[in-house]
Amino acid sequence: MENTSSFFFELSGLNISLPNRRIYLGVALTSYAVTVLVNLTLVVTVATEKALHQPMYVFLANMCVNGVCGASTFYPKLLHDLAPGAAPGAAPGAAPGVASISYAGCLLQMCGIYSYSFCEYTSLTVMAYDRYVAICRPLQYHAVMTRAMVTRLLALTWALPLLETAVGIVLTARLPLCGNRLFKFFCTNWEVVQLACAAANTTPNNVYGFLLLLSHLLQTLLVLVSYVFLVRAAVRSHADRRKFVQTCLPHLVALLVFASSTAFDALFSRYGRRLPGTRTLSSALAAEFLVVPPLVNPIIYGIKLQQIRAPFTRFFSRSALFTRTRFCRQDARG
Repeated sequence: MENTSSFFFELSGLNISLPNRRIYLGVALTSYAVTVLVNLTLVVTVATEKALHQPMYVFLANMCVNGVCGASTFYPKLLHDLAPGAAPGAAPGAAPGVASISYAGCLLQMCGIYSYSFCEYTSLTVMAYDRYVAICRPLQYHAVMTRAMVTRLLALTWALPLLETAVGIVLTARLPLCGNRLFKFFCTNWEVVQLACAAANTTPNNVYGFLLLLSHLLQTLLVLVSYVFLVRAAVRSHADRRKFVQTCLPHLVALLVFASSTAFDALFSRYGRRLPGTRTLSSALAAEFLVVPPLVNPIIYGIKLQQIRAPFTRFFSRSALFTRTRFCRQDARG
């Protein structure tokens, strides 16, 4: 592969007949719209409510911003491919009805998806540290979680994932490719590495991939160990138990769902591709970490945290009241 500007990948994971395409388009568009709505609503709520200008809610809003970024690297391409006027099969030799993506577009999508994934891990780790200090060292919380510390942790949640992603993209971009068929409906690093020519040296990609997988598994283990201390601290008093249930359980559920789905997808992409009848399962689980966490996280936190649930309720009550008032005025004028 010498001319990357004219190179296209065939996304064989998206091969939908025209009658079904409108149904999937409606589901994807609704999911994307709801994801953006609930995340931005929570971000605006945290930004406008002075009572929520605390580290825990700032980190939560940061995670919601990352969720919108992750969804925006996945849904627009999917919606374009599902649109009735789209022309799939632009890749040379691609089968009719199969979507495609340019080489540069694939690298850009991978950059967005992996930055989102790594940022999600880092955000969950930072939030676990914040909860550990709040529950296990409550008297030192304000001395530890200063504005400067919060700023540094926020910078870490973005700088480290971007660095991890940049190294992976550079290692992949150097490989000569001897194929163009990807078995998913979006670009992943391992799928592209699998298309490298036989003479290409993919050892650095393999080593770096295993190092990333190991580091994020250790990150998850570190968070789980911190929860052992949180549980031990929470049993001391009713107030600590209440704080643990309200602020830590949603975080733990979000962490376990995201970690299990990403770990399974990483291992399945490497070792399970040749198993019969598993391509649909692989594609569904691959998309799960891009669809479910950004959609569910703000809803879970909004339901469990009274400090967020109350502004949420007021916001939607005002919106509903404004809508009813406007329609009443229009009816009166008519």
